[in-house]
Amino acid sequence: MSDTAPRNHAGLRASGVRHRRLVGLWLPVVAWAGLIFALSSVPDLGTGLGGWDLVLRKLAHASEYAVLGALLVRALGRPSVAFGLGVAYAVSDEVHQALVPGRAGSPLDVAIDAIGVAAGVVAWQWVSRRRRL
Repeated sequence: MSDTAPRNHAGLRASGVRHRRLVGLWLPVVAWAGLIFALSSVPDLGTGLGGWDLVLRKLAHASEYAVLGALLVRALGRPSVAFGLGVAYAVSDEVHQALVPGRAGSPLDVAIDAIGVAAGVVAWQWVSRRRRL
């Protein structure tokens, strides 16, 4: 059987290049979503800093979802779809947390996560535009 797949200038099959590109785009998304899932599985993530604990946890929520938003728009190239997927993951994460002993799901956290996703999407677009200039 002969190999008739088109090859690029380096002699690599085009399908192999596409596969590596897909893995390169989506592996970080999956890994980051896995990290969020793992953190959501921890029964108590308190810092012991009293009132600052709440502020730090909410900032962490927004930050981790900003990274997810940036990774999603990087992989998809479509900001609105990236935002929708990021928010859907935030909802699923809060459902997950509701099932973890010592944790609770919160609509407020979904809103904070959505703000983070939006910030990540906007930041990625801004950086991408600056790179093209």
